[in-house]
Amino acid sequence: MAKHLVNLDALIRREDFRIVAPGGASGPSSLTNTMKVTELSIESLTYHVLRKPDFQRETSNWTPEKVAELVESFLEGDLIPSIILWRSPESGNIFVIDGAHRLSALAAWVNDDYGDKDISVKFFANNIPREQKRAAEAARQAVEERVGTYISLASALRHPEVSTEKQIRLARNLSSFAVHLQWVVGEARKAEDSFYRINQHATPINQTELDIIKARRKPNAMAARAFIRAGTGHKYWSEFDASTQAKIERIAEEVYALIFKPDLEMPIRSADLPAGGQGYSADSLNMVFGLVNWVNGLKPEMWQRSEDRRSGGSVGSEVLPDDRDGSVTIQFMQSVWRAASRIAGNGPASLGFHPAVYFYGSTGRFQPPAFVAAVEFALELERRRDLHKFTDVRSRFEDFLVKYNYFRNQLSSGYGGGLRPLSPILQMYLTLFEALSAGESDEMAIVAQLRAHPRLMSHLKPQSTEDRKHGRNFSSETKNTIYLRTYLSSAPSCALCKARVPKGSMSIDHKIRKEDGGTGAPENGQVTHPYCNTGYKESAHSRVSRKVDEG
Repeated sequence: MAKHLVNLDALIRREDFRIVAPGGASGPSSLTNTMKVTELSIESLTYHVLRKPDFQRETSNWTPEKVAELVESFLEGDLIPSIILWRSPESGNIFVIDGAHRLSALAAWVNDDYGDKDISVKFFANNIPREQKRAAEAARQAVEERVGTYISLASALRHPEVSTEKQIRLARNLSSFAVHLQWVVGEARKAEDSFYRINQHATPINQTELDIIKARRKPNAMAARAFIRAGTGHKYWSEFDASTQAKIERIAEEVYALIFKPDLEMPIRSADLPAGGQGYSADSLNMVFGLVNWVNGLKPEMWQRSEDRRSGGSVGSEVLPDDRDGSVTIQFMQSVWRAASRIAGNGPASLGFHPAVYFYGSTGRFQPPAFVAAVEFALELERRRDLHKFTDVRSRFEDFLVKYNYFRNQLSSGYGGGLRPLSPILQMYLTLFEALSAGESDEMAIVAQLRAHPRLMSHLKPQSTEDRKHGRNFSSETKNTIYLRTYLSSAPSCALCKARVPKGSMSIDHKIRKEDGGTGAPENGQVTHPYCNTGYKESAHSRVSRKVDEG
């Protein structure tokens, strides 16, 4: 079975609780206590008034097996907890307060869309990652093995001669069984409070998701939501004017391509790795939200509600207001685009950091704090105007990172989860760069400097024999290690700085410049990083010219 979770987010649309429908809504004379599965068909009127709150997390936390179990449990008459709904007095739409995954799983079965067919393709503008398609197919196969397709059961009673006894029995259950409903009565505020109270119990929302939900109208949350889905899916920015929406979606698509393309294949079979790991993963939203905040200099106390702030936040920090017109969201997104363009892609400013050197451990595991630390390292070099100096020592800098890649693992495990290891990893990069720039060539002297640093000394240890123990067979992680080591040893190098060049950041440079009579013949071309081909080479040429003139 697929290891990835099934994305059912498209099956029930999101909407703001406070949306007012044209003509308003009349109060219900009574609310039904059950819902038949047939009402979850896209052809049903009920399906088209079902909504999720716009602040709800993605409906993508179930495995293929759990989706199949839910469908089978319903058809076998097992107890399924009631779905809790609220009917908006403003729009007449029905919001799922609790049970979105349950209803979405049943809707996926009825419509044969587990995150990869018509409803989902339209919702995600056909931007469906390979991992999502695999999880969808695994869910479809698991459901069919347990109960069969919805279409096969729907026709079983009409055509018993071509149906199995199990299909006929389940079809009779399908015609009789219904999902039990409970209703929240009151205004929008009561419905939202009910959502938070209920969802913080049975299946708690992780802290980042909760932060984004509560900050959903703030520019950092909207930027993160846009990036994580390449500007597709539910449009949290739909209240902005059309040109602003288009700009948000364009920047989101460009950044997504920079950091999440190509799709990550596991086990690793190629050195062509995405800079940001898997776009479709449990950690990706946490990392992207952290990236938006870090690049834009935002602290939690600036955007968290006062009652939600964890201890340690500074008092009196500037409060980040909601974004009313999208201008600040675009500003934040442009900052991330500039930062991502500095480390990845083939734009002229790109340093083209090799993912296997900077963002992945030796076993092929993507390291979110290392990714954000590399982004900040590049920005810090830019602020210090040290990009040329870094390029001078870059090859030795990266060789050191490859040889001592276990240092990042030690910092990550020593400082805990999330992005907490970001600052110490950044400090390691800065210390290493400063040592090399000062002319230090003794590798062990550099290691000693790192281990003597107050923020690093308690975590950077020699690699022990225990760390290198392996069983008789090659584990998947060991295979990744072998593949990455092979790819790194044979990776093309930049003709100017001699460091490795990833496939997505290759630039072709004239050995003899066009200004000096160089031609476009193959023998006059060489592979470089984009920045080495532009800023570094041109600066070096200018320095040589000045020396000649002065001489």
